[in-house]
Amino acid sequence: MAKKKEEQVNLIDTFKDFKETKNIDRATLVSVLEDSFRSVLQKTFGSDENFDVIVNPDKGDFEIYRNRVVVADGEVQNENAEISLSDAQKIDADFEIGEDVSEKVNFADFGRRAILTLRQTMASKILDLEHDNLYNKYIDKVGTIVSGEVYQVWKRETLLIDDEGNELLLPKSEQIPGDYFRKGETARAVVLRVDNLNNNPKIILSRTAPEFLQRLLENEIPEINDGLITVRKIARIPGERAKIAVESYNERIDAVGACVGVKGSRIHGIVRELCNENIDVINYSNNLQLFIQRALSPARTERIVIDDENKKVEVYLKPDQVSLAIGKNGHNIKLASILTGYTIDVFRELDGSQPDEEDILLDEFKDEIDEWIIEAIKGIGLETAKSVLNAPRDMIVAKADLEENTVDDVLNILRAEFEQ
Repeated sequence: MAKKKEEQVNLIDTFKDFKETKNIDRATLVSVLEDSFRSVLQKTFGSDENFDVIVNPDKGDFEIYRNRVVVADGEVQNENAEISLSDAQKIDADFEIGEDVSEKVNFADFGRRAILTLRQTMASKILDLEHDNLYNKYIDKVGTIVSGEVYQVWKRETLLIDDEGNELLLPKSEQIPGDYFRKGETARAVVLRVDNLNNNPKIILSRTAPEFLQRLLENEIPEINDGLITVRKIARIPGERAKIAVESYNERIDAVGACVGVKGSRIHGIVRELCNENIDVINYSNNLQLFIQRALSPARTERIVIDDENKKVEVYLKPDQVSLAIGKNGHNIKLASILTGYTIDVFRELDGSQPDEEDILLDEFKDEIDEWIIEAIKGIGLETAKSVLNAPRDMIVAKADLEENTVDDVLNILRAEFEQ
């Protein structure tokens, strides 16, 4: 008897644990716990139809009643639904045939196996419910910024904990190269996606996604948050440089000035959050040629040839503007291409006073230049000797994926041809 009482107490303690530690509303908790009891009753008796289950999560207890109809002795055909007169009168001597008997059931009498099954069922159902709640909470937050406390830093990812104790993962691939996290500090990131394999949701964060910069701009610049200024395009090389195209429908609002602020006051906070990522803000334009010019700033373009069919652009600049257009490590031209959606090739604009020399196809140099090198250069749209000589050396190295000394040898061979 003492053992059964101990099992009943342990069961109520377990019941209280769920009430106190799970972030689930009362109505849902009652439903889950009732379903758990009924699941065990069905396994034990083959049916739960004749049982009333009453759970009280506020007090952390429960009651179970078994309902049966009194029949004459020897006429019981369904023990779940019927009880003999003599057995009913053991409960109360006044019972008669045809009356309903509601008998309180001591769950501990079902044995330790039933109690263990109940605990496992409760744990499984509540865990599923928690997973559903977590998924539903964060699937609605995809694309928004969340904060979390850094709990653990690993080689491939960082684990953050939100204010409800949920785990958030920030993979190394979604971290800015300059990010450095220490346990206990607060970090911000945008919810990139919610994976839900086998109903086990994983919240994946990002600090490199354009949406992170978008949300930071909305938080820091009231005109963007209020819809007076629209962020049309964002291009990022995380931790290095970003270009943002903004537009205002109110002529009285300077979109670029409002985003940057006096002496960069508004953009400085965002720059710090992004590990000193340089941010260029330009005015968006539906005029593609003007938009490309702005996207390549600070370089000044001389002439632009647009190939809409192949989404390619040839930009001609004075020699002193070429390096500005390409930028450090090719960042400026890469960001301009992302921003505009066009592949941009830059060329030196020839001086009009120079004689119009006859050009030569690269294939004519196969006896001096390896064919695979020629094909690599032709693969980036440079078919003739002059087009190669007019193209920036760094662009050829980067786009054709050739060694610097290889490109230098090619340039020397081509120059020699025209110097003869």
